[in-house]
Amino acid sequence: MTDLTRRSLVASGLALSAAPALARADVAPPAPWGAVPSARQWAWHKRERYAFVHFSINTFTDKEWGYGDESPALFNPTDFDPDQIVAAAKSAGLTGLILTAKHHDGFCLWPTLLTEHCIRNSPYKGGKGDIVGELERAVRRAGLSFGLYLSPWDRNHAEYGRPAYVDYYRQQVVELCTRYGELFEFWFDGANGGDGYYGGARETRKIDAPRYYDWPSIIRLVHRHQPMACTFDPLGADIRWVGNEDGVAGDPCWPTMPNHPYVQAEGNSGVRGAPLWWPAETDVSIRPGWFYHADEDARVKTPERLVRLYDESVGRGTNLNLNLPPDRRGRIADADLASLASFGAAMRATFASDLARGAVAHASASRGARFAPSRVLDGDRESYWSTPDDVTTPSLTLDLPPGRSFDLIRLREYLPLGARVTRFALDAEVDGAWRTLAEHDCIAAQRLIRLPQPIAARRVRLRILEAPVCPAVSEVALFRQVAPTPVAVARVSDPTVLSNTHWSIVTASGGDARRSIDSDPTTAWVVPAPNAVRPASVTIDLGTPEALAGFSLTPSRAVMTGTAPPRGYVAETSIDGKAWAMAAIGEFPNIAYALSTQRIVFAVARPARFLRLTFAATAIPAEKLGIAEIGAFVAK
Repeated sequence: MTDLTRRSLVASGLALSAAPALARADVAPPAPWGAVPSARQWAWHKRERYAFVHFSINTFTDKEWGYGDESPALFNPTDFDPDQIVAAAKSAGLTGLILTAKHHDGFCLWPTLLTEHCIRNSPYKGGKGDIVGELERAVRRAGLSFGLYLSPWDRNHAEYGRPAYVDYYRQQVVELCTRYGELFEFWFDGANGGDGYYGGARETRKIDAPRYYDWPSIIRLVHRHQPMACTFDPLGADIRWVGNEDGVAGDPCWPTMPNHPYVQAEGNSGVRGAPLWWPAETDVSIRPGWFYHADEDARVKTPERLVRLYDESVGRGTNLNLNLPPDRRGRIADADLASLASFGAAMRATFASDLARGAVAHASASRGARFAPSRVLDGDRESYWSTPDDVTTPSLTLDLPPGRSFDLIRLREYLPLGARVTRFALDAEVDGAWRTLAEHDCIAAQRLIRLPQPIAARRVRLRILEAPVCPAVSEVALFRQVAPTPVAVARVSDPTVLSNTHWSIVTASGGDARRSIDSDPTTAWVVPAPNAVRPASVTIDLGTPEALAGFSLTPSRAVMTGTAPPRGYVAETSIDGKAWAMAAIGEFPNIAYALSTQRIVFAVARPARFLRLTFAATAIPAEKLGIAEIGAFVAK
């Protein structure tokens, strides 16, 4: 019997077996189960991946967190090109951009009259520029969506921590929500309270963020003006933080959460069956830091790493928010452009053709014609296969056209009815024998399964192993992976960064400290957690005397259980390795969660051949201290 005849018989059999179901074409859809997304959340889920754009005073001070005392005169991009930034995002297949309209330093990228600490008082376009508006218009021209980030923390504002600042912040929200067209997302950062300029007070201010901001009222304010904008982060918002800035969602990552303030341990994986639809957004930068730093030009994530990030975020049902930081020109650097273009081309080629199209779908049960097995093949996220209410563990089989091989499988649920599938398995019939390809918890918005090598299967079968109610599966798709084209490794463009080619470790308090100067951020110097009595320390010989202006420290971005970066530092320098002088002492801001490179500038440059760093505590409680890289730089 030929394949064609066999497929015809299968189709005929399906038509006969479906006759009773066709007579029940008006059967009601399944009732929603548990928490379900709002209309704006459902629209947000379909976006899948978009860009963060961190651009502000920090771009020009080489910091990650500005103190708030920076002069607006520092902000002066020499060749700001919003269309180039948007084109970079579009080349990667990103669907929108979210701009940091105001970061923690309080500098506003739009010409607000609410504060003098804004672009009106910068040299850019003689004070007539509006970065928010210029980027927004470029985004619209490209057919993408626009969103905004507005830091609740403001290290510049004199009234921060007092009621007057909350009034000011709410006015900023309204300005941004009413001046720049439709927004798809409004981002509230979780960093709040600490030391700052605060109008010249130069002090530390702590707040109880939920009580201080009254987040539900601010979220309502956003939705009053932007009903389709998903708000990010606090309890009551539309979307949650995934719990790290590495771009890695939990496996599984449920879109539901308990109705209590955010707990990081819950945020990474969500909580199955919890009462709130509060899905995760996975945020990560294409570079180690969120803002552009020339010393990171050689550390742009490769296209291959971007593909893995996609799998670890979108492939686990979250949305990927990939940061693209413009440089001091106001453009995306060449190394980033190359990686984005290669990644985007590979993704477009991979997903260009669904190899399940043309298959015949049949199932162990079907709810009726409107919910037939074939619905998983129609490419419509609003249609789905379902079963009678009492059939909760059915199977669905695709009888594939001959000669097709695949190594990537995509599953989706119809989320307006809830996250219904608890556990599932995928099987393939190859050479007349069935074998299991994968077994996982959670489908939800999307589940990607990459196989180690292509297979030419005659059939593919989805088995629902556990579910509290009947399924609502909207897609079973098959693809053949296309690998991204490798790109050349860029060189560091900052001449002030010292080469570590001739560096060596003189002494260390334990572990293999050479890993901290090997130019490989995937390795780390790891020692037992230090304390004030037994601090961790490392002494580095720079090889030759230098006019040392500061040092950099990069925490390990690898997921290491029980390991954390240092909280603070003591930096000392020496010419001969015997007589030491204090160079700097302080804490690393947000190092535990941002895991970005910290750049510590000494008050004055100093002649030094030896650098000694001492660490007395980890940034968060941990059994071990881990540091990926230590660097140094001279004055500009």
